[in-house]
Amino acid sequence: MNKLNDILSLIDGYIGGSQWFVFLLLGTGIFFTIYLKFPQFRYLKHSLRIVRGKFDKEGDQGDTSHFQALTTALSGTVGTGNIAGVALAIHLGGPAALFWMLVTAAVGMTTKFVEVTLSHKYREVASDGSISGGPMYYMKNRLNMKWLAGIFAVATVLSSFGTGSLPQINSISNSLFQTFGINHMLTGAVLAVLLGLVIIGGIKRIAKVTSTLVPLMAGIYFIGALAVILYNYENIIPSLVAIIGQVFTGSAAVGGFLGGSIAFAFNRGVNRGLFSNEAGQGSAPIAHAAARAHEPVSEGLVALLEPFIDTIIICSLTGLVLLSSGVWTEKMENQFQEADLVVLTDSYSDKTETDKATLYNYLAGKSELDQFTGNLSVIDGIIQNQPTVIHARSVAEEVKVWVNKQPYNGELDFNNGKLINTNNVTLTGKSLMHSAPLTTVAFTRSWFGEYGKYIVSIGLLMFAFSTAISWSYYGDRAITYLFGVKGVVWFRLVYVVGFFFASFADTTIVWTLSGITIALMTIPNLFGILSLSKEMKTEVKLFWKEYATRFPGEKVPKG
Repeated sequence: MNKLNDILSLIDGYIGGSQWFVFLLLGTGIFFTIYLKFPQFRYLKHSLRIVRGKFDKEGDQGDTSHFQALTTALSGTVGTGNIAGVALAIHLGGPAALFWMLVTAAVGMTTKFVEVTLSHKYREVASDGSISGGPMYYMKNRLNMKWLAGIFAVATVLSSFGTGSLPQINSISNSLFQTFGINHMLTGAVLAVLLGLVIIGGIKRIAKVTSTLVPLMAGIYFIGALAVILYNYENIIPSLVAIIGQVFTGSAAVGGFLGGSIAFAFNRGVNRGLFSNEAGQGSAPIAHAAARAHEPVSEGLVALLEPFIDTIIICSLTGLVLLSSGVWTEKMENQFQEADLVVLTDSYSDKTETDKATLYNYLAGKSELDQFTGNLSVIDGIIQNQPTVIHARSVAEEVKVWVNKQPYNGELDFNNGKLINTNNVTLTGKSLMHSAPLTTVAFTRSWFGEYGKYIVSIGLLMFAFSTAISWSYYGDRAITYLFGVKGVVWFRLVYVVGFFFASFADTTIVWTLSGITIALMTIPNLFGILSLSKEMKTEVKLFWKEYATRFPGEKVPKG
C-alpha cells in the first residue's frame, strides 16, 4: 500500500502538484479577465441581482433556482480547506499567503464565470427528465471530443470519492473523536444514513438541504470568527501590516515562524486559493447546469460569486482569526506528527539571528543541514544529549517521549532525521501548529474562550458533510453521462457505503489519488474553455443586449 501511495505521489507531483499546472490555472483566469475586460468587478452588482431572480422568465427550464444552484456549488467548495487549508498556507508561507489567496480568488471569479456559462449552454435533459450538464457536454456537443468528455467524466467520478466523500467523513470522525470522544464508526454510521436520505432525492432534495445548510454554517462560522477578530482588535492593523509587509519585503521572521520569502508565500497562497474555490476544475458547472435560466450567461454571473464568498470572505475571516489571535507564531504543547518531525545532527537555536537564518534557509530549501542517523537514549521520557528537533517548521522545546501515556525508557532510532521502529512511542512538546488544530486554538482566543473550539468542530462537520452531499451529485451526473440514469442508483449505493467505511479507515492514498483526478478534470476543462473563448465573448454581448432590452432604464456594462 505504501509503495502504491509513493507511485501515486510521484504521478501527482508531475501533474497536479507541479508548477506548470498552477500557471495553467492562473494563466487561464488572467487571460479571460483581460479578454472579457474584468467581468469580476464590472458585473458583480448584476450578479447579486440575478441570484435574487431579477432576470428570471416564467417557464425557464431547470431543476433548481439560481440561489439553490449557488448554495449547492458552494457546499462543494466551502469545506475543510477553509478551516485547515488557510492555516496550513499561513503556516508554510506566512501572512502574505493570504494576500495571494485573495488575488487568486479574484482571477478565479472570471474562470468560474466562463466555465459555468459554457456548460449551462450545452446541458441536456436526461431520460428521466432531469437536467444533466457539465463540461463533458460541451466537450461532446460543441467540441466533438467524446474521448475528452469521457476522461473528464471518469475523473469526476473518482474525484467524487477522493475529494467529496472519503476524506471528508474521515476528517469529521477524527474531529468529533478528538473533541467529544465519539466513536469513529458511530459517526460514520449516523452520517452515512443522513447522506443516503439526502442524495436519494436527487438534485431537488440536495438543493433544498444545501440552501438551508450553507447559510446556516456560514453564519455560525462568521459569528465565531468575528468574535476572535474583535476580541483581539488591537492586532487587526498589525496583522494587515504584516500581510502587506511580507508581500513587498518577504520578511515575516517573527515569533516561532522562521521567515517566508515572497516566492514561498506566493506559491502557498496561489496553490491554496486555486484549490479552495475549485475555479477551473469543472465541478461547479455541473451544479449550475441544473439552474432554471434561459440565458447561460445569467447563470455564469451567479457562479462568479462563488470564489468571492468561498475565498475572499470565508478564507479571509479564517486568515484574520489566525493573524489577530497571534497563534500562528506561538509554540504550543501538542503531540508531534511523524510527517512534520525531523531531527538534525547539530544543535541550533531560534533565539539567535545566525542560527535563525541557517534554519530558515534549510526549511526554505535553500541549503542542506545534516539530519541525524543513529540512536538517542531516553530516560524517564527525556531525550539525553538531545540534538535539534524540528516539528512543524519550528525548533521544538520541552520534548518528552511516551508509551501508553507513561514516560518512555529506552532508545529511539533515527535514519536521516526520521524516527524508525517507533514501538508505539509518541513525542510531545512545544512547537508551532498548523491546519485544523491551529484554527481550533485560534477560535478559543475570544469571549467564547474554550467553547470557541466547538465552533471549529461544528464548522468542520457542516462544511465537510455539505461537501460530500454536493460531490455525490457531481459523480451522479458523470455516471449519467457515461452509463445513463440506470447507473445512478448503484453509484449512490457505493458512495454511501464508501462514506461509512472511510470514517474509520486510512484515506491517505485517497487524498493522493484525488490530486491526480482533480488535474484530469481541470486540464480538459481549461483546454475546452480556452478553445471557446470567442464564443464566450459573443454570448456575453448577446446577454447584455437582451438585458438592456428587458430593463431599458438600467445602465448596463458593455459586453
